[in-house]
Amino acid sequence: MTERIRVRAYGSPESPVVVLLHGGPGTPGYLAPVARRLAGSFQVLEPLQRTSGGAPLTVATHVADLRAVLDELDSPSPPHLVGHSWGAMLALAYAAAHPATVGSLALVACGTWDRRSRRRLEERYQARLDPPLRRRLARLRRDYPDPDERLRETGRLILPVYSHQLADHHLPLERCDDRGHRESWGDMVRLQAEGVYPAAFAAVRAPVLMLHGAEDPHPGAMIRDSLAPWLPQLTYREWPACGHYPWLERAVREEFFERLERWLAAGGLAAAAPGGARP
Repeated sequence: MTERIRVRAYGSPESPVVVLLHGGPGTPGYLAPVARRLAGSFQVLEPLQRTSGGAPLTVATHVADLRAVLDELDSPSPPHLVGHSWGAMLALAYAAAHPATVGSLALVACGTWDRRSRRRLEERYQARLDPPLRRRLARLRRDYPDPDERLRETGRLILPVYSHQLADHHLPLERCDDRGHRESWGDMVRLQAEGVYPAAFAAVRAPVLMLHGAEDPHPGAMIRDSLAPWLPQLTYREWPACGHYPWLERAVREEFFERLERWLAAGGLAAAAPGGARP
């Protein structure tokens, strides 16, 4: 790795540090609205993950990039990691590799850790595709010969499929990276097949909050249960009227931010809602 990844910064440098990790992989930029909201109380860093070119991208590449970013911080306490989807998976991979450098983790709409939950995700996704949308998706290769543009358009088309009742349909994406998406995800699946993840998460010492929508095709309870043996400190919160992007959902967007800000302000130490870890 010869060049540092780009990082967007928000908020006051005097505030506690929150690092936002986008999903995809290969779909940077869309967490900017979350960053701007959190910037009222925190110094927020939004790393735009490395794009493809040269050697294939791996989970280790992304972890090393994140370590380089955090090594440059001048902060009296470890930063808090907030990851969405693939970014939540990267947050866990980083915290397992460098457990002393993380204050807490918030996993928003976390991705899958085994074939069983991936099958369930695919079943839920397919069940929501109506015939017109299936036809539009089938035409994407013809209509968008550039794979990066095709990845962006795929995300735009399936946003309602992954959601419940959106208050905002806009995801401010930068240039997508289809090759980086395939390389990074392929390496993650390989590591799972070899038994590296989620077992490596036994090394994570920071408190962990998992925020999930019941209408997200990603099966939250199954994902939680696959992590629980390795993360006894995991707190789980699920909203019924919520999909994959809680900050866009009409019913829960304010509650999502309140819950997340409360967790971050407390450093993850007072995060469990009344009623226990699985409200």
